[in-house]
Amino acid sequence: MANNTAVCHENETVANGADAVGDARARVPRWWRALGRWVPALAALEGYGLRSLRADLTAGVTVAAVAVPQAMAYAMVIGLPPQYGLYTAIVMTTVGALFDSSKQLINGPTNAISIAVLSALIGVPEGGRLAAAVLLALLVGAIQVAITALRLGDLTRFVSHSVIVGFTCGAATLLIAAQAPVMLGFAGDGGWRGVGAGWTAALGIGTVAVVLGLRWLNARPLARRLGLRAPEYLLALVGAAALVWGQELDARGVAVVGAIPAALPRLSWPTVSWEAVRLFSGDAMAIALLGLLEAIAMAKAIAAQTRQRLDLNQQCLSEGLANVAGSLFQCFPGSGSLTRSWLNREAGAVSQWSGVFSAAAVAATVLLLAPYAAFIPRASLAAILVLTASRMVDLRGLRDHLRATRFDAGIVAATAVSAVAISIEFCIVIGVFLSFALYVPRAAKVQLTELVLAPERTIRPREAGEAACARMVLFNVEGEMFFGSAPDFERLMAEIDGRAVAGVRVVILRLREVSNPDAACLLLLDGLLRGLKARGVQPILCGVRGDLARGLERIGASARLGAQWILLERERAWTGIQEAIDRGRALLGPEGSCERCPLRQERAPAARQAWFYQI
Repeated sequence: MANNTAVCHENETVANGADAVGDARARVPRWWRALGRWVPALAALEGYGLRSLRADLTAGVTVAAVAVPQAMAYAMVIGLPPQYGLYTAIVMTTVGALFDSSKQLINGPTNAISIAVLSALIGVPEGGRLAAAVLLALLVGAIQVAITALRLGDLTRFVSHSVIVGFTCGAATLLIAAQAPVMLGFAGDGGWRGVGAGWTAALGIGTVAVVLGLRWLNARPLARRLGLRAPEYLLALVGAAALVWGQELDARGVAVVGAIPAALPRLSWPTVSWEAVRLFSGDAMAIALLGLLEAIAMAKAIAAQTRQRLDLNQQCLSEGLANVAGSLFQCFPGSGSLTRSWLNREAGAVSQWSGVFSAAAVAATVLLLAPYAAFIPRASLAAILVLTASRMVDLRGLRDHLRATRFDAGIVAATAVSAVAISIEFCIVIGVFLSFALYVPRAAKVQLTELVLAPERTIRPREAGEAACARMVLFNVEGEMFFGSAPDFERLMAEIDGRAVAGVRVVILRLREVSNPDAACLLLLDGLLRGLKARGVQPILCGVRGDLARGLERIGASARLGAQWILLERERAWTGIQEAIDRGRALLGPEGSCERCPLRQERAPAARQAWFYQI
């Protein structure tokens, strides 16, 4: 009795809690809910409390400590002043967070996109590089918004992940090759000389040592137990800048970032011309696709751990709006960041507002600490880029992709080599093309299995050399009925036609396991049916699914064959073929089957009822 009372109390508490939640939701205006569907960050405010605020605020500040040096370094990759990287980390991160379907994804400048932008702007003079980068952000965003409007975001799942693996390998190689000389103090002509070069190398190597040392400390059990995490990159940059300032190394030839204006990004319309749009449209398409693949892959990886549901079209929209908004505030293209998103997840972020807090922290850093950034050595930024590039490649994942199949290994190798040998943005096009070109032949496989009625009262595949019925033949067709499989499908139709000779009067086709019929294969099937009918052979189709039935009806094949010879799919597999065999047997008559056919054993109604088919 006590247990029952406890259960009742518990159920009452749960019910009351559910009612409270229901009442809270009922109090939310309908327009706010509708707005929340378009702006997921607003929907996240339902049930948002102090604990969530504390978690998101902590995660946002932690991410900002990494975002500031990374954003400056990524701007340096493109050849832009570092403040534009900070602007991108403010605007794109804010807009992306508001519209993100993923609760932990952080948008902004990224390693891969920065290298792709650099490749696209290689022929642009230094004076026009900012305007070109801003225009590129506008074009990339517009393409991503268009993909969302056409609801094509889900198509990104058909691009092999091997493309991303190959791209990251090539991009990491290029980035290390470009930044290692800067980190080690080598001059543009490959020389290494002077006091400035020595100090530059010392600062670059010292930055690497500090970051690795702090990373080691962060991994210690005590640090994890206390929840302490030192901002590795930020502390390394602060130490390097302090050394430059204290020893006046900028006067000894050490290249520094220079003055950064203590101001937030301002609204500035991008310069748009038809000639520039035509020039950068191909690069924008490749970067837009790369950005979506990068962001969606990252969002899916996080969602797999947090068990949150993603809306891929909403994710594409957030990327597009972030780039379009960034172009209005002099930002270059960006995407979902691998390192900052994982850090955001590990720091305990629970909603999209952690991204907004991160952007606000970066903005506060710009306003308060911009004058001190003038002493940051470029060698230290290059060292951060080298460290980031070294962690871009998942060696275990790369090994698995190279070993899994030749299909994956070929795409990884082709994408990586083309990234290094040709260009970053073109390697994406190559990888995506190969992904589809190699996938379509694999998907376009159609299998044909001839079935026999065995004496043990089963329907099973016909074995090699086994005699088949001379009056009624059965086939199971399996695969995709689209244009890519048309050559295979035509060959199989010819094989069926070739078996319908020497007294065969009925051909049964089980089509339950075919899908995606299109005109090419429907016309081939109709041609087979016409040919069989012309020779006095009755085709019977069973297991016909709705899309195939509609296709046959639209091309007139159903009317020509007769509705009684088309048996639709049943709930239980292999029940439709039983009815098809019964109809074929009725057509053949009592003495129409061949001498060895097991159906001859079915004389009495009881025997027919006991007959059981399985495979």
